[in-house]
Amino acid sequence: MYGANLAGLLDGPARHCADKGALLVGERVERTWAQLAEAVARRAGGLRERHLIEPGDAVALFAANHPLYLETLFAIWHAGAVAVPISSRLHAREAADIVARSHARLCFATADVAEGLLAEVAVPAPVFGAEEDAALGRFEPVAARPRLPGDDAWIFFTSGTTGKPKGARLSHSNLWAMAAAYMADSATVEPRDGIIHVAALSHASGLMCLPWVARGGAQVLPESMGFDADELFGLVAAGERSSFFVPPTLLRRLSAHPLASEIDPEKIGTILVGAAPVLPADLRDGVAAFGPRVWNGYGQGESPCTITAHGKEAIAAAVAAGDEDALRSVGVARVGLAVRTLDEAGIEVAPGEVGEVCVDGPTVMSGYLDMPEATAAALAGGWLHTGDLGFFDEAGRLTLVDRAKDVVITGGYNVYPREVEDVLELDPAVAEVAVVGVADPEWGERIVAFVVTAEGAELDPAKLDRRCLDAIARHKRPKQYLPIDELPRNPGGKVLKGALRERAAGAGDGAA
Repeated sequence: MYGANLAGLLDGPARHCADKGALLVGERVERTWAQLAEAVARRAGGLRERHLIEPGDAVALFAANHPLYLETLFAIWHAGAVAVPISSRLHAREAADIVARSHARLCFATADVAEGLLAEVAVPAPVFGAEEDAALGRFEPVAARPRLPGDDAWIFFTSGTTGKPKGARLSHSNLWAMAAAYMADSATVEPRDGIIHVAALSHASGLMCLPWVARGGAQVLPESMGFDADELFGLVAAGERSSFFVPPTLLRRLSAHPLASEIDPEKIGTILVGAAPVLPADLRDGVAAFGPRVWNGYGQGESPCTITAHGKEAIAAAVAAGDEDALRSVGVARVGLAVRTLDEAGIEVAPGEVGEVCVDGPTVMSGYLDMPEATAAALAGGWLHTGDLGFFDEAGRLTLVDRAKDVVITGGYNVYPREVEDVLELDPAVAEVAVVGVADPEWGERIVAFVVTAEGAELDPAKLDRRCLDAIARHKRPKQYLPIDELPRNPGGKVLKGALRERAAGAGDGAA
C-alpha cells in the first residue's frame, strides 16, 4: 500500500515499460524502470536499517545534478521520509543552516560540495558514489511506507532575495496535483517522451520530472551535468521527443544557436521557460526557431510550478497575431486553481487594475516550517499571498508587473520596475537590466537602472533616456544608469535587488 506516497509514481513504469531506459546519462542507460524501482526500494531499506530513518523524518540533499539524485529522492519518499533539496550553489554554511532548520537526520552530497559541508554539519553526510552511499544499495528492498495526502513530501526552501529562505511545506497531494495539472492543461506526456535535466534537480527540474516519471518518460542527464547548447541539441537529436526547462537567458542562447535550424522540430516536446520574466522578444525568437513548442509558466515554491501558464499553442497564436499584450502575460490559471488579484483590503480588483496575485487550490503549500507568523501572513484569508503584483485582462490572462516590495514610490507615484526594464531591454546595447529605487531626499525614492551592456556595446545614458521618454511617462524614467558587469543573483536565478539598492546608495546621485 502506497497511500498517497509519491513513490507510487514508479509502480506503473516499472510494470508497463520495465525494460525501457528510465535514467540516462547522455545516451547511456544507467537504469531501466524496473532497475530504478528496485534500486529505490533497496536504498529505502538502507535508509531505514542503516540510518534508522522513520516516516516523517527529514533527509536533505545538498547536491549538484547526479545519476543518484532522483534515485535517492524517490528512496526518501519510499521510506516515508521528507526530502529537503538544497541548491548546490549555496555556501556550505548556508546549506548547513538549512539542514539544521529542517531537522534533517542526514544530508546526501555530491563530491564537489561534500568537503565544505562535512565541516559544517553534525549529521551524517553520505557522498554520492562513495562507499557509505553505495552500501545503501546492498540492503534488501522494502515496501513503501504509506503516506497521507497532507503529509510533507518536500520542504522547498525559497530562494528569497532578502533574509533567510523559508521552508515551504509541500505535501504529497500538492505534488500529485502539480503533476496532474501539467498533464491536464499543458502538454501530453507519453512513454516515448524524455525530459533533459539541464536545470537543477534541487529546484524546478526536479519538481517538473514528476509528470514524466508518472508516464514512464526517460530522465536524461547531460554528461556535463549542466548546460551546454551543443550537447543539449545532440541529446534532442538522439531522443524520440525531448522536453527541458530553461530560464529565458538560456532560451535566447538556444534560439540564436547555429544548430537550432538543424534540429527536427518534431524531436522537441516542450521547451519549459520560467524562473524569471520572459520578454515577448524571447517568445517570438523561440517560436521562430522551434515552432509552437515554447511554454511559459508562472509559479513559486509555495505553489510549485503551478499558478498560471501560457501554453504552447497560445504563445504561437499570439506570435502569429503580433499580440504583444498576450506575449507579456503569463497566461491563464492552471487546472483546479483559483487565481485572483486582490487589493490591500482583500477585495478583488477589476480587470486591468493592479493587485496582489493570490492563489487557492490543491498545489498551495501547508505553510512554512516552524514559522507560524509567516505562515499566517502568507495564507491570510485562505489565499496564498504571492507578493507579486499583476492584473488580469478581459481574456483571463495574468500580466505580472512586479514584486510588491520592489515597487518604487517617486514623487508620490508608484512605478513598477518591470515596466521600465521591459522598455530598456528593447535597446540592442542592453544585454540585461535591473531597476531599483533608492532613498532620495527630494523624490522619496529615485529610480536607478543597472545595465549589463551587450558584447561590444557601450552604455549611453542619453540614448536610453530618450527610449524611455518615447515609451513611458517621464516620472518613470531612471535618474541614473549604472554599468555593471553581471547582475547579482541568488541560486534560484532571481536578481538580488537588495544588493543593487545598497550599491546604488553607495554610488550617490551622480550620472553614470
